[in-house]
Formats: sequence, C-alpha cells, structure tokens
Amino acid sequence: MFHKTQKQNTPAEAKKSSAGLGVMALAAIVVSSMIGGGIYSLPQNMAQSASAGAVLLAWLITGIGVYFIANTFRILSVAKPDLTAGIYMYSREGFGSYAGFTIGWSYWLCQICGNVGYAVITMDALNYFFPPHFAGGNNLASIIGGSLIIWGFNFLVLRGIKQATLINLIGTVAKIVPLVLFILIMAFVFHADKFSFDFWGENLISKNLGSIESQIKNTMLVTLWSFIGIEGAVVMSQHAKSPKSVGKATVLGFAGCLLIYVLLSLLPFGYMSQSELAKIANPSTAGILEKIVGKWGADFMNIGLLVSVLTSWLAWTMVTAQIPQAAAENGTFPKQFAIENEFHAPSVSLWVTSAMMQIFMLLVYFSNNAWNTMLSITGVMVLPAYFSSCAYLWKLCEDHEYPKDVYIKRSSALLAATVGSIYALWLIYAAGLKYLLAAVVFIALGIPVYIWARTQNCPDDKIFTKHEFCFAVCLVILALVAIYAMTTGIIKL
Repeated sequence: MFHKTQKQNTPAEAKKSSAGLGVMALAAIVVSSMIGGGIYSLPQNMAQSASAGAVLLAWLITGIGVYFIANTFRILSVAKPDLTAGIYMYSREGFGSYAGFTIGWSYWLCQICGNVGYAVITMDALNYFFPPHFAGGNNLASIIGGSLIIWGFNFLVLRGIKQATLINLIGTVAKIVPLVLFILIMAFVFHADKFSFDFWGENLISKNLGSIESQIKNTMLVTLWSFIGIEGAVVMSQHAKSPKSVGKATVLGFAGCLLIYVLLSLLPFGYMSQSELAKIANPSTAGILEKIVGKWGADFMNIGLLVSVLTSWLAWTMVTAQIPQAAAENGTFPKQFAIENEFHAPSVSLWVTSAMMQIFMLLVYFSNNAWNTMLSITGVMVLPAYFSSCAYLWKLCEDHEYPKDVYIKRSSALLAATVGSIYALWLIYAAGLKYLLAAVVFIALGIPVYIWARTQNCPDDKIFTKHEFCFAVCLVILALVAIYAMTTGIIKL
C-alpha cells in the first residue's frame, strides 16, 4: 500500500511537493483552523461578563496583538522562504535542534488533544438531532462515532493533501454560510438605541459587571483563544505554491475571521440586552435565531455547527500530521515519520497521530474530568510556538541577519517581532501559569523521543549541546516539581 521510502529534503522534491496549494486553499485552512464549534456560542460567551463597549475594546486589543503575530508569519515567509516547515523550523533555526523539537513535540501533542476535543463536540452536536444517544459527547455511542470519524479522516488525508484540502475548501465555504446568514439577519433586526443603551454596562442592576478594565480582561479570556490556528498556512507551507502565498493566506484568514468575530459578538446587542444574551443556552447563535425566525433557525445553526466542527477537525488532521513529518525530514524526529505513501501524504505520521487520538478518545470515556483537565494543560502548549516565532524574527533583526533584498523593511519586521513577542508572552500568562507548569510534564516526556531521533539521524554528533542539556535537566526538574505539586494538592487543576 505504501512506498516504504524515505523522503529526501532536496530542492527538486521540495518544489514538487509544494506545487499544490494557492492563497485561497491555504486561507481556507487558516479559517477552518480558527473557526470551530466555539464560534456558535460566541454571543453568549462574550455577553456573559461584558457590555457591548467592553466587547468592542476586547476585540480591538486582541486584533492588534494577533495582527502582529500574523504579520510575523507573513514577514518570515518572505524573509526565510526556505523554511517550509513553519513554526517548528523557526524555533530550530533560531535556537537550536532541541528547542525546535520541544516546540514541535508540544505543538503536536496539543493538536492531537484538540482533535479529540472536536470529536466530543461533534457527537454532542449530533445529540441535538438524535437525543439522547450522544448526550455529553462522551458516552459509548459517542466514543464509537468519534472513533469512526478519526479513522475516516485518517484514510481521507492518506489519499493526498490536495484532495483533503479541496474538501476542506468546500467545507469552509459551507461553514461560513450559516454565520453570514446569522449576521445578515441580526443586521436586519438591529436597533441602534438598544445597542447604545448602557453601552459600558454601568447601569445594570441584576448583575454588576465591574469596571471596564475588569470586563475587558474577562472577555479577553474568550477572544485570545479565538485565533488559535492562525498558523495553519505556515504549518502547511511545504505544500504551498510559493512562500508569498503563505503570508497572504495568513493575513487574509486573520482579517476575515476578525470581521466575523466582531459582527457576531456585537450585532446581537442591538436585538437583545446584555442580561438576556447572557442567559441564552449554547450554542447561543441557534437560540437567538430561533427567537427571531423560529425553530428552523436553530436547526440551521446546529447543522452549521456540525459542518464547522467537522471542517476544523479535517484541517487540524492535516496540520497535526504535518508537524512530525517536517521534523523528521530535518532530523529532529525519528526518520520513520518522514515516510510518505504514493499520494505524497505523510502516512506514518498520520497513522501514529490517529492512533494517539484513539487512545485519548478512550480516556474521554473512562474519565471525562481528567480529560477536561488534560485539554486545558495541552491547550497552553501551542502558545510557546507563537512566542518562539516572534522571537526568531526579532533575533534576525537584532543580529543583522535580516535580508536586505526583502521588500519589507527591517524596522517593520522588528516592530512586528517585538509587539508579537510581548503579546505572545501575555497569552502564556493569561492562559494560566499552573497549566503551563503542568504542561512541562508532557514536554519532558518527549526527551526520550529526541534522544532516539538524534541517535538515529546524527550518530556522530552529541545529543545535546551544553546549553540544551542544561535546559533538558531544568525541564525534568520542573516536571518532577509539577508532579509533586499536583499529587500533594499544592497545585489544583
């Protein structure tokens, strides 16, 4: 079934493998990666702890911060067009082989758990149409259904990245349609006087929302997660038609998603009050539309939710399998992960990724509380990848290694890198330091895999440099401290 050959990292083959995906296909991956099931609950999530004015400011602040991260990816795709493995390669080139492995390993585990989260959401969404067979998304029927979809996507992507991307593009359009319809209907029933009434949430009697600063902070805990996935085109850059397509797709996907997020969050304030929106059951877009047009509105939005989650799941299946393959091609993951089949799909990487998803899927069935905690822990593991990418661009500028023949000025690149780094650090802090400490345990588990890979790919070289060895020792110590703190109750997750 498979060509058991190792993919060589030659320019000719790189060109061949990257000949497929244009700006729109890559932008669709970005949009699918960012817009999942959570967007259908956005009106209630935002109104729960903030007024319309605070929501607007939260999106403004988040949009500015994420723009600089997106712009960092755009600049790096032009300044370093040879780095076609994206996030993993930026860390490797800037800070060494082990730093690159740590980012790649963490990112991979995070997305595996995230995909299992999509399985739970999908089956729970199906329960709306077939109650009570999939209640909660974690009963036996849900585990069986989710497992079938895991392996269905596995075989679909095995048929080739381009074919899966075409289906993803169609699915992305299909997921946008319900959201656009919701926005148009909300614009039609929008009342400016209701929207402007108590714009800052200062006159509420039923619930004190607190100061504007407090409202913004609470709301940004929602907004900061809305852009996870903005790196989708970067991760798939190995399959892009040109490096410039990656940057354009990233910015295009960011701008489109930001517009949808803002309209979806703010327009309902022109139809319902903050207190009314906060009480709507999730997915709140379905509840709001049912109030306006009747039950068909709720049915339509729940179908949209299913399409949205499935499309995001497919996009992340492609992205997740790409990480270990790219790392293996550069000698940082075991070389078996670089093997492709006759359709140029990362077959070994896909099989291992799907198998790990299946194992985690079983954990959902046996211990839902443990699963929710693990999802929170692994969720923060994607954030260091953003910081390391921004830090790499900053390093290029400060070390005077930024190319002079690039149309983007060094000063613009330095600004993007600096602001992006600061914002990425804030994301890590806001996500929860206790979860970050717990995540160190998962990161430390990757050390044996790195040793295996280095022994296999670089038998004559030292496994760790002096600085890398010190870093690895610190990780192990922190992991042991985290385990002790969690088992003794010092840290409560």
